[in-house]
Amino acid sequence: MDKVKVGIIGAGRIGKIHADNLLRMAEAEVVAISDLFVSEELKRWADARGIAVVTSNSGDIVLHEDIDAVFICSSTDTHVPLIMQAAAAGKHIFCEKPVSMDAAQTKEAIEAVSQAGVKLQIGFNRRFDHNFKRLRELVEQGRVGEPHLIKITSRDPAPPSLEYIKVSGGLFMDMAIHDFDMARYMTGSEVESVFAQGAVLVDPAIGEAGDVDTAITTLTFASGALAVIDNSRRASYGYDQRVEVFGSRGAASADNDYPNTVVVSDGEGVGRDKPLHFFLERYNEAYIEETRIFIDCVRRNLPLPVDGNDGLQAELIALAAKLSIQLNRPVKLNELASMREGV
Repeated sequence: MDKVKVGIIGAGRIGKIHADNLLRMAEAEVVAISDLFVSEELKRWADARGIAVVTSNSGDIVLHEDIDAVFICSSTDTHVPLIMQAAAAGKHIFCEKPVSMDAAQTKEAIEAVSQAGVKLQIGFNRRFDHNFKRLRELVEQGRVGEPHLIKITSRDPAPPSLEYIKVSGGLFMDMAIHDFDMARYMTGSEVESVFAQGAVLVDPAIGEAGDVDTAITTLTFASGALAVIDNSRRASYGYDQRVEVFGSRGAASADNDYPNTVVVSDGEGVGRDKPLHFFLERYNEAYIEETRIFIDCVRRNLPLPVDGNDGLQAELIALAAKLSIQLNRPVKLNELASMREGV
């Protein structure tokens, strides 16, 4: 396949980012974009980019005979039905995380993809970050030996709106899910148990909405390795994203990205600028890279670097973390099968 023709479902911020990244690639063509609310602004935006079809009906994307692959960037509750429809139509699929908030539904979507013989990549963009990719390479090369401890710090500059928090699945499902995937990515092992503790320290309204804004999660892996993840909805100094892998032969770590590398030393002290403040700045290149690799895998029929099972495993960890807080004890992932999913 010389060029992958793409349709995008969901024209919000992330949908437009993917569209702009695809439009820069000679190997891809954005044929159509859909959104429930087709405004004049959206029409002008699409027209300026040469996107011929703008529609409010996602079916126009899924059933479009010229489209090879679909990017699902709509709300989480639409992901599973859209994946199943796209798979049935023989389209390859890129879907933003999470696939759903119900592991049973996610499994149904993965099965539909498998039966249709199409590809499904999940939007865990942090795997494609230059720092974290290098860290994983060092682990694969054995530079740190067998991983023993993973430490992940993930803190946002400011919490999202309460309206978003109420429908997002909460801190574990919409924020820490990236870190759960990162821990699996770094160890190459599966999580067996989860112990989470949470607090409301940033905004009481977040607690009133039924969520936490500050959390520590400990993961135990089948390999015996341990991971500790700390999350906060607010870091006053910027977007704080750090990972350390400690192993039998040594350690490797990835620090924050900064606007520049300048360090000022004077009578006041030694300092530098704050880390990048916005996730789109911090992960701009990662978004481009994940899109490029998806298109390349579709064109050349290559295995995807992050697939539906990766999405499922991260969701299971998030569900176990939420349950762990409720029960105030560690939760084994194999317990979830015998409990009500979607806690």
